[in-house]
Amino acid sequence: MKKLLLAVGLLSLASGAMAAGKPCDELKADLDAKLQAKGVKSYSLEVVDKGAAGDKKVVGSCDAGTKEIVYKRG
Repeated sequence: MKKLLLAVGLLSLASGAMAAGKPCDELKADLDAKLQAKGVKSYSLEVVDKGAAGDKKVVGSCDAGTKEIVYKRG
């Protein structure tokens, strides 16, 4: 029983670390590099509060889900 509780505790800690996600600057740089590698030109990536994307497309979530990275072409 103690081993089961230990396993559950370790799994909950690991899932919490994974849910934290990447910092916004790091994720934005990764997305920017991928877009440039595909030859995409004339776009913008912007970090906004969650739910404030407006007409822009959400392409990522960062800072433990409190922020979103939005993409706008042109």
